[in-house]
Amino acid sequence: MHLVYPAVLSALLFCVGLYGVLARRNAILLLMSVELMLAAVSLNLVAFDVWLRDEVHSGQVFTLFLIALAAAEIGIGLAIVLLVYRNRGTSAIDRLRELREPRGDVDSRENTTS
Repeated sequence: MHLVYPAVLSALLFCVGLYGVLARRNAILLLMSVELMLAAVSLNLVAFDVWLRDEVHSGQVFTLFLIALAAAEIGIGLAIVLLVYRNRGTSAIDRLRELREPRGDVDSRENTTS
């Protein structure tokens, strides 16, 4: 197997994912772009494992760990995005720069509890 084909495909996938991370404003699309980057790394690991004819198959083992890491990352990331969307009403990253609650919500809560 030629190493060039999967390496070029991996580089293209990684570049598309990097563009998505740098250009997107939506948190879900940002998570999808990170997943594309992880898929490119997985493809590269398996391609080099096959090309080097490794007896231990360490590239494939690292790929399995990377798939588990990607699944955990997308699960936690989507949970955070859904909670932020539920609380703020948007998943736009530009509007989520500030972590504290807006002043109006804090004052209205104080008035209702007294």
